[in-house]
Amino acid sequence: MIITDTHTHLYSEAFDEDRDEMMQRALDVGVERFFIPAIDSTYTQSMLDLESNYPENVFLMTGLHPTHVKENYKDELAHVEEWLSKKKFYAVGEIGVDLYWDKTFLKEQQEAFAYQIQLAKKYHLPIVIHCRDAFDEVFEVLEQEKGDDLFGIFHCFTGTLGQAHQAISYNMKLGIGGVATFKNGKIDKFLNQIDLKHIVLETDAPYLAPTPYRGKRNESYYIVKVLEKLSSIYGKPEVEIAEITTANSMEIFGI
Repeated sequence: MIITDTHTHLYSEAFDEDRDEMMQRALDVGVERFFIPAIDSTYTQSMLDLESNYPENVFLMTGLHPTHVKENYKDELAHVEEWLSKKKFYAVGEIGVDLYWDKTFLKEQQEAFAYQIQLAKKYHLPIVIHCRDAFDEVFEVLEQEKGDDLFGIFHCFTGTLGQAHQAISYNMKLGIGGVATFKNGKIDKFLNQIDLKHIVLETDAPYLAPTPYRGKRNESYYIVKVLEKLSSIYGKPEVEIAEITTANSMEIFGI
């Protein structure tokens, strides 16, 4: 059984004390593919180091996270563009709009989102979307950019059934992680109405640990709890869920 974690920040400082052991725990349960979203330029070197330590298992993205869109965002976008021109990446992400913490840079967030979508199209790459308290604002940009060359993953999907169908209409898979295991997560109530061909698994480690680890540091090994939950929601064996969601990730990332 090969499990794919489509979204995990393995370079995070949260893992500095035990990164190799944490990776081994995941590998031991069949998590063999780790897709690594970017945040901003300050993490580039640690991402490259991670890839060189685990070349068979780690696949990098590049991008500017919406909460890191500040006054210098054009410099950050230039950094993303420069790296895309000189190295193989598997997606542009995580990108999008986040209005949970701060609405100051909404216009700039949307501008950076659209610009990075255009970069992804130029390099024939998927996008990985971060959306928090901003479905309308994200969909507004996707509507402008929609087309056969727009595709990717709507990471940490927490919307309604209607919003799920809208995301899927833009060629997005839904990234399902720890939230599906929460008592108040809500998405578990309608997920079985969405075909598994639209679903990929993720952890968003070190954030959003699934039940029973909620509130603790998340790690890719805990994706087995998400797998258990989806097995229960869909009434299918875990091995089948792993197989389908890994195939879906291959379709998106091309590897």
